[in-house]
Amino acid sequence: MTVPTVVGTQLAGRTDLPLLLCGPSLGTSVSALWSDAAQLLADDFHVVGWDLPGHGASPTTDEPFTMAELAAAVLGLGDKTLAERGEPAGTFAYAGDSLGGAVGLQLLLDAPGRVGSAVLISTGAKIGEAEGWTERAELVRSSGTPVMVAGSSQRWFAPGFIEREPAVAARLLHSLQDADRFGYARACEALAGFDARARLHEITTPVLAVTGEHDGVATPTMAGAIATGVQAGRAVVLPDVAHLAPAEAPADVAALVRGHARTALTLHDVRAAGTKVRREVLGDAHVDRAEAGTSAFTRDFQELITEYAWGSIWTRPGLDRRSRSLITLTALVARGHHEELAMHLRAAKTNGLTDDEIKELLLQTAIYCGVPDANTAFRIAQQVLDATPTEEDGR
Repeated sequence: MTVPTVVGTQLAGRTDLPLLLCGPSLGTSVSALWSDAAQLLADDFHVVGWDLPGHGASPTTDEPFTMAELAAAVLGLGDKTLAERGEPAGTFAYAGDSLGGAVGLQLLLDAPGRVGSAVLISTGAKIGEAEGWTERAELVRSSGTPVMVAGSSQRWFAPGFIEREPAVAARLLHSLQDADRFGYARACEALAGFDARARLHEITTPVLAVTGEHDGVATPTMAGAIATGVQAGRAVVLPDVAHLAPAEAPADVAALVRGHARTALTLHDVRAAGTKVRREVLGDAHVDRAEAGTSAFTRDFQELITEYAWGSIWTRPGLDRRSRSLITLTALVARGHHEELAMHLRAAKTNGLTDDEIKELLLQTAIYCGVPDANTAFRIAQQVLDATPTEEDGR
């Protein structure tokens, strides 16, 4: 495995803030592309950018590398940065444009537990065709990166942007002209071999796919494919933007990165709390069986239960778990959900209800839910309670 060298650049923020790694587009330096957006994120994140080999601060290479190897180098930079912050093996937020977004997808596949949220901008699970990237690599290797300036000025920016923001456009085009031809060519070859379309469903990290309405390289359709392909995705199309949104619309990008990271953190916390309560109430064996039986078809429903039933309701402080068990049992008797009733009878015992208290609850349901419903509930309860170990039997 050939791991290229990527160099990190501190773009904004303090080291006591959450870490955000930012990735560049092919032909740009991370400073040229992300500096304006990074300043707008300085109160929320410790923003660190990385440069492609032969671009910006990173040394060049003429050794081939794959997208997975490039992602491994970025993860190494993240590990080094986190260790310096006193957070070894911690998590970080990620945002990347174009090739930097493709690296983000690869990170989510190869190191899913390390990335807390990902904003993937103007990218796709496959970008262009391998033949086109190979031809571009040969052209730049023989003629240098200045040969790409004219075409990139048309692809990178929405109509009128160069006239409105000549300094920003010049900064980015100069970074392209200054990029090393061998590093650029090897990055093209990495893109030629990249295709994550068949694996998008494996990605569990919350993903925001962003693109510009004028982006002809990574179209809104490609962003939509990412958003629908991953397990928790959303797509946003920015008006009057083409391929380099962090520079074209830094305020919009900063707001999207900030909002998505906060949403992902909240969702992660809710899901973690729900998983904890679910295991405490239903038992590890039950949850392990449920998770083992989860398929691609049922995964979203299982996550819905964990997040909303266990993470949002059972964690609320207004009622203790005994009370919640009493309410749940009553509702299940009333609705005739017998399989769920057996499960929650066992959970009620875990939550401290005695056999006599369960009997009293079922008697109450006979009056208010109906004798036939209570009759069935008593039969199920007898089976469950007979099979439930007691403190007296020492089991």
